[in-house]
Amino acid sequence: MYDAADTTGQPVTGLAAHPPSTLLERALDLMAEGPQSAPALASSVMGLRQAPDSVASRLAAALLGADPRVGQLPDGRWALVAPAVGSPLVDDCAFAVVDVETTGGRSGARDRVMEVAVVVAQGSRTELVLDSLVNPGRPVPRMATALTGISTAMVRRAPAFEELADQVLAALAGRVFVAHNARFDWGFLGKELKRSRDVVLSGPRICTVRLARRLLRGQESCALDSLTDRFGLINEARHRAAGDALVTAELLRRFLSLAKSEGFATLADLERLCAARSGRSRRRRTRH
Repeated sequence: MYDAADTTGQPVTGLAAHPPSTLLERALDLMAEGPQSAPALASSVMGLRQAPDSVASRLAAALLGADPRVGQLPDGRWALVAPAVGSPLVDDCAFAVVDVETTGGRSGARDRVMEVAVVVAQGSRTELVLDSLVNPGRPVPRMATALTGISTAMVRRAPAFEELADQVLAALAGRVFVAHNARFDWGFLGKELKRSRDVVLSGPRICTVRLARRLLRGQESCALDSLTDRFGLINEARHRAAGDALVTAELLRRFLSLAKSEGFATLADLERLCAARSGRSRRRRTRH
């Protein structure tokens, strides 16, 4: 398990999941009185007076881990810290590389997550911290099985997303969300977390498709298979969450190196790089 906040007292820039209410503001008000333990925050802010310490710790990390105004002390309590100055360097960021396999392509409809994986990438470290099938609560369509190999029988005894939600939140908290076509994975995880925990994701997200479009001159296709071929990578489990998340993490490492070589040194630089529309994107929009 990884801490969602930096125990050195430095602010962390990354993802947070928070209720679409004022819980965060209530937590900040409470910490203005002094450092608070996770059980105290769970009790006073979230109304969970008998939450086990482990659950309270995960919820506190999910609520506070990404907020630059908050840090975690060596004794585990949460406290207000000095405001962060500027954007963190890319080398100092921890990335949560995500892939979900789903029953279909529409997160706002009946389609659900049926497999999820999260890889933590930071510096030279790459580690798969979450990999699980998910019972979507509905039969897996034939087209989804044909693409992924995941069948209704395989997910029948898998945990529902609600049972995995705390693990997902802990894997994401305080890190930069990354995915290949990030809008897709973010959308599905956001819907599942809203449904199961009534929380919404917020924070920085990076799309490796957009990085590829900006950084790889002459690359006609930015599909995952095309990029793995270009870099000579091997995906041991294509169209499975862990296989795709691991190879996306390797692509991210290469893109970060390219970005830094072109002067994109901070997280804010990286976000601007993803936000900028490439020439190919403009031409494609013009044709359509």
